[in-house]
Amino acid sequence: MENQVLTPHVYWAQRHRELYLRVELSDVQNPAISITENVLHFKAQGHGAKGDNVYEFHLEFLDLVKPELVYKLTQRQVNITVQKKVSQWWERLTKQEKRPLFLAPDFDRWLDESDAEMELRAKEEERLNKLRIESQGSPEKSFYDTFHTVADMMYFCQMLAVVEAINAAIGVTKSPVIPSLFQLLGRNFILFIIFGTMEEMQNKAVVFFVFYIWSTAEILRYPFYMLSCIDMDWKVLTWLRYTMWIPLYPLGCLAEAVSVIQSIPIFNETGRFSFTLPYPVKIKVRFSFFLQIYLIILFLGLYINFRHLYKQRRRRFGQKKKKIH
Repeated sequence: MENQVLTPHVYWAQRHRELYLRVELSDVQNPAISITENVLHFKAQGHGAKGDNVYEFHLEFLDLVKPELVYKLTQRQVNITVQKKVSQWWERLTKQEKRPLFLAPDFDRWLDESDAEMELRAKEEERLNKLRIESQGSPEKSFYDTFHTVADMMYFCQMLAVVEAINAAIGVTKSPVIPSLFQLLGRNFILFIIFGTMEEMQNKAVVFFVFYIWSTAEILRYPFYMLSCIDMDWKVLTWLRYTMWIPLYPLGCLAEAVSVIQSIPIFNETGRFSFTLPYPVKIKVRFSFFLQIYLIILFLGLYINFRHLYKQRRRRFGQKKKKIH
């Protein structure tokens, strides 16, 4: 005589996208739960209506479901969540019209279709509002989310900036090599080392000011160079090119210095890029030591670039004054 198959009590409810099953089986051990060919297979050792036994059941769903499921064991029951392949309301759970005797509605989670639609609309509206807030952002949030918004573009632009230094070195442009190299290495150090390797720095407001000042300077500089290539002189742009660096370069240097100063305790705490000298010295050299040296070099670079740009401005506008006389 074959052993009788024991089935547990199963309660179900639905939403447009999900199915919820609650299996009344306590102290479950070794559950085997899977979906194959749109049929849910359940088999587990547990305590049910017929005592401590092996219980099992199979349910062929009314419509297509995703083969992956999620289940959670509690002391009193097994909760199973199944995702529908198409978001829609089902008139019943199983393909067979006659409901299995062990299956019943879960009135604790049951909703009518209209109520479920209202719940779905509320969730969708909440999701859209969250996306809208994230995309627009408050002024405060925009400061702290700058890096994750434009980092890839800044990486790309700074890598292209290498060409500018190379052109100066091989004589393609008349720009002096040292100021171009100072600016290139300084910005790359801030972008790739201070911001790029330290996640703790990426959410700080100083990132916004550094990127904003860099971009403002280049927006004026590169259009001027492009017009110069075709021998065009737009007086407003020329004046801006040779004047706006006066506030922008010191502000940019100050913003970079603030970012370095803010990163020093973080590098000390994490120990990143720090190292210990070999025996017999065995002295730990913190990366923050090099950052302090970099601060000195940063302001030295500001002096070199400021001096170079001042000479350019004097040469540019001084010649015009001589021609007038």
